[in-house]
Amino acid sequence: MLIVTDLKKYFSQGLWRRSFVKAVDGVSFTLQRGQTLGLVGESGSGKTTIGRLVVGLLRPTEGSVLFEGINIFGVSRRESLNLRRKMQIIFQDPEGALNPRMRIGEILTEPLKVHRLVQERYIKDRVADLMAMVGLEAELYHRYPCELSGGQNQRVVIARALSLEPALLVLDEPTSALDVSVQAQILQLLRKVQKQMNLAYLFISHDLDVVRQMADQIAVVYRGQIVEQAQTATLFNGARHPYTKSLLSARLTLGEMV
Repeated sequence: MLIVTDLKKYFSQGLWRRSFVKAVDGVSFTLQRGQTLGLVGESGSGKTTIGRLVVGLLRPTEGSVLFEGINIFGVSRRESLNLRRKMQIIFQDPEGALNPRMRIGEILTEPLKVHRLVQERYIKDRVADLMAMVGLEAELYHRYPCELSGGQNQRVVIARALSLEPALLVLDEPTSALDVSVQAQILQLLRKVQKQMNLAYLFISHDLDVVRQMADQIAVVYRGQIVEQAQTATLFNGARHPYTKSLLSARLTLGEMV
């Protein structure tokens, strides 16, 4: 379903002596429907940039992203709109992803109207179904994001993404801003909707324990490159690259300290 080939993204810096930061430098991977690929690595390794490239929020310096056989960077504006509906991204900070001046019902109604997915008379029923799907009480329909908890707002963000009936979700640290107990609830919700809708997930995180719960395969990103990729159990039981081993070692050390 998703084929990423030799993806590169360089950012220029400097006024007089212009140089380039290689944020992503030759990344390739594939992802099938219903599967989860975890991207792990330290901050600044290029994970988030890869996610933004995959959904078309950034244009690559080189390389290609094929989604359902279509090059997402070689389509018309109208075709791009349709592709973006099928490829959604969920960010780390739910409050920053929601318009504070809109009520929850309005936030969930807007994408349905923009993409004309539901007839006007059925929109409110569809929004109610979405809220129930992600575990939001009906009474929150008329609330503002500032009146909800972080976990509730992340459920709103997930519901908004699901409203467009996507095939792929890019999840960029979707639980790192939440309390531990809430994290578990959101991860359980993500697993449930993935199974219900047969979604593909590109799951970005620095937390190896979270990725271990979610991912079928894990790709380790270091300085803009994938240095190791394997099935989740294989990676945890027999990492080969020194950087992967250092990540696992740091995880064990922190666990012992706690």
